[in-house]
Amino acid sequence: MKRYGQVIRLKPGALDSYRTYHAEVWPEVAARIAASHIRNYSIYHKDGWLFAYFEYHGDDFDADMEKMAADPKTQEWWAIMNPLQEPLETREEGEWWATMEEVFHQE
Repeated sequence: MKRYGQVIRLKPGALDSYRTYHAEVWPEVAARIAASHIRNYSIYHKDGWLFAYFEYHGDDFDADMEKMAADPKTQEWWAIMNPLQEPLETREEGEWWATMEEVFHQE
């Protein structure tokens, strides 16, 4: 299992819409996340920033993310979510949410 932390900005005025959608995540999107071996997925908000945490339990993260990106319902979800978000300029090429470095963990 590998832990991931990611960050992105939420555009001003987008929080209510973001909360509303995530209060009832589409079942197909939730199923695709689970099928991609993602567990313990949480998104937090603070002062316009979104922080995501999840645990990956698969063997090929890149392949699982490619399957997720190819999923039509996930693409539909992202078409609604992406305009609400503002990615960091310092993110890696190909990233939307910027992956963070884990610098400390304690069980």
